[in-house]
Amino acid sequence: MKKSFIIAFGVALVAFVWVVSGQFEGSSNELQIASGTQAPDSENLIQVRTRRSTARNHESSVVLFGRTEGVRSVQVKVETSGRIVAVPGVKGQIVNKGDVIARIAMDDRQARLNEAKAIVERYAIAFEAAQKLSKKQFRSKVQLSAANADLETAKASLRSITIDIDRTTIRAPFKGVLDDVVVDIGDFVAVGTVSAIVVDLDPILIVGEVTERAANHLKLGDIATVTPVGSDPRQGIVTYISKVGSPSTRTFRVEVSLANPDGVISEGVTSELKLEQGRIKAHFVTPAVLTLNDRGELGVKVLDTGSVVQFHKVTIVDDTPEGIWLTGLPQDADLIVVGQEFVRSGQKAQGIKITGDQAS
Repeated sequence: MKKSFIIAFGVALVAFVWVVSGQFEGSSNELQIASGTQAPDSENLIQVRTRRSTARNHESSVVLFGRTEGVRSVQVKVETSGRIVAVPGVKGQIVNKGDVIARIAMDDRQARLNEAKAIVERYAIAFEAAQKLSKKQFRSKVQLSAANADLETAKASLRSITIDIDRTTIRAPFKGVLDDVVVDIGDFVAVGTVSAIVVDLDPILIVGEVTERAANHLKLGDIATVTPVGSDPRQGIVTYISKVGSPSTRTFRVEVSLANPDGVISEGVTSELKLEQGRIKAHFVTPAVLTLNDRGELGVKVLDTGSVVQFHKVTIVDDTPEGIWLTGLPQDADLIVVGQEFVRSGQKAQGIKITGDQAS
C-alpha cells in the first residue's frame, strides 16, 4: 500500500514539473516573439528557385504574318468596238510593255483612213490656193479662214481614225504577268469591255497589319526581313504605313516592298514579316517564368531584397526559338523560375539562387 502511494506521488510530481516547465517555455517564447528577438523560422517559408537577370540592349522587332500583293493590277479595257480576230496573249505569261494581248478586226477602218487622207490632201490644196489669192487680194480673209478651218477639220478626222485603228491592237500597259485573258476569238467587244488583267510583280508588296504601338515605332525606309513560305529570307523596305486604323481590329496596314525581277514570288503567298523597331533595354528569359495575376495580366514574379514576392506586369517585345525578350522588370531582378505558382505577391519566400543561362 505504501509502495503504491509512493509511485503515484512520483508520477504526479513529474507531471506537475512538466506542465510548469511548458508554461514557462511558452511564456518565454511569447515574450521573445513580442519583443522581436526571435528570428522567423526559415524552415516554414516556401522555397523557390531564383535566377539573377539583368536587362540588356536588344534590337526590338515585331514578327507577323502577311501576304504578297502585286504593286499594281490593271484591268485592260477595250477602247474601240469590234470583233476579236486574234488573241496572242496567253494567260500566265510574262509580258513586256507594248506586247500584244488581242486584236480587233479592222472592218472598214482602212477605207475610212484612206478617205480621211484624201480629204486632208484636197483641203490642203484648197487652202494653199486661198493663201495665194488672198495675197493678191482676190480672196477675202474670211474665205481664207474658212479654207483653213476645212483643212483643220479634215486633219482632226484623220487623227481620229488613226487613233481608232491603233486601238484595234490591245497591248500590255507595263511589264508584268498576264494574270487572265477574258476575251476570245470571235467575241464582239464594246468600249469599256475588260480584255485582260495584268499584274506587276516587280517589286512585290508584302502586306501586314500591326498594332498601334508597333506602328508608332515604324518609319518609312526601315529595313524589314521577309520570309515567304518555301523561300529564303530577303531584305525589303517599308514603303507604306497607314495613318488610318481598322475600326474592327484597331490595327494599321504596313507595306514592305521587295525586289522580284523574275516574278519568282507569286501574289497571295503567306510570308513572315520581321519589322525592326530599334534598340531597347529588355530581359531575355524562358517562357516558363511567365505567370498570370488575379486580373489575368501577364507578368513575372521576382523576389526582392527582403525576400518578398513581387509581381511585375511585362510586355513581350520579341520571341525567338531560344527564349523571349520582355520589358517591365527592374534593371536587375531575381526571377522566380521554379515555384512561382505556389507563392503570391506580398508573401515571403525562401529563395535558392541557381546559375546558368537566363533563358534556359
